[in-house]
Amino acid sequence: MSERSDRKREASHLPVRIDAATRRVSIDAKDPAFFQDPYPVFEAIRAEMPAFFWEEYGIWCFLDADAVHALFRDRRFGREVRHAAGGVTAPARPEHLRPFYAIDDLSMLEREPPAHTRLRTLVNRAFVSRQIERLRPRIEALAHERIDRFANLGETDLIESFATPIPVIVIAELLGVPAEHAPELLAWSHSMVGMYQFGRTRADEDAAVAAAIAFSAFLREHVEARRKRAADDLISALIAAEAAGDRLSEDELITSCILLLNAGHEATVHAIGNGVRAILRAGLDPKALFASPASTAATAEECLRFDPPLHFFARYALEDLEFGGVRLRRGEQAGLLIGAANRDPARFTAPHRFDTSREAKPHFAFGGGIHFCVGAPLARLEMQVALPILFERLPGLRIAAEPRYRDNYHFHGLEALALAW
Repeated sequence: MSERSDRKREASHLPVRIDAATRRVSIDAKDPAFFQDPYPVFEAIRAEMPAFFWEEYGIWCFLDADAVHALFRDRRFGREVRHAAGGVTAPARPEHLRPFYAIDDLSMLEREPPAHTRLRTLVNRAFVSRQIERLRPRIEALAHERIDRFANLGETDLIESFATPIPVIVIAELLGVPAEHAPELLAWSHSMVGMYQFGRTRADEDAAVAAAIAFSAFLREHVEARRKRAADDLISALIAAEAAGDRLSEDELITSCILLLNAGHEATVHAIGNGVRAILRAGLDPKALFASPASTAATAEECLRFDPPLHFFARYALEDLEFGGVRLRRGEQAGLLIGAANRDPARFTAPHRFDTSREAKPHFAFGGGIHFCVGAPLARLEMQVALPILFERLPGLRIAAEPRYRDNYHFHGLEALALAW
């Protein structure tokens, strides 16, 4: 039997239908057989073609590392469809979603230069590495404090007890939002992120709109308090920038705070959870993984490459063009499959093996180009601090129940991670 026949037989057992002749692929992103482990599906597709039309999404998607790298940086693509030449406009939106998009449209993640450059320059001041390094003692204290709460129990759900509270408290304190509001921030964030999931319902949309309205009102009240009494936090710094004439409107200020609060914990929570799962399943010695700052950094990077929290990013074609053998018209989207690119065998040797000693090569967990994650230094620091403390404090750590991923392909994270020791 030929190698091609072997591949077809293997793919027949996967939750995917591949038509290599037309490059059309059918994947139900809400099928547990897919979102619990999407990697075999993408490898089956990669064996046939480097790009495919995802029927359920209605867009062309790119798997390979070189293509994803190029798409992040190609200025013929952007996040704002109205940037497209020839008068292409965004699809009409239902009226009930107006409050959500009134916020989302002002996010730097959805903007292009010069607006993106202006917003990112203002926010980036708080996220340069030398500023973030000052947070190391606070992250260490939080990691120990959280472990103290469950160390004597012999078991815990790591997502709830450790992976979630540390990043949400850190980003709240960085911005200047009282950490006691963490439950509300989490609830609003989860509801708003639900807008980006595949197959969202009207209930999901209503929840996102309600969260956007409540989140915005909460922050406006807090911003007003900071206008009267500044503090050493990012909100005060943004207010000062606005007052200094750096062209930051109050709506942009509110949206930037929402983006940072959402992105500042959502991805890191799942980077920690996915990373601990990968380490434990690989059966590697934690003492070796975290023996030095260099090995700790390599372990964190391998966690991010091996099972990243963000799997999908889209950009609009700003002109009629050809990319990777695919013709795209102005206003059409290209899907960048981050998780698949991080497992590309053309870039990473034995990509499905968790290997902290592999040759260091750039991965895509933080995106790329002008939309490279502004919070990447903070996420890396949180992982490099929290993971060694966790494994040192809880020797014999093991998975107590089979972890399951959430029904949300875009944001690849665990519902829970039951551990025992």
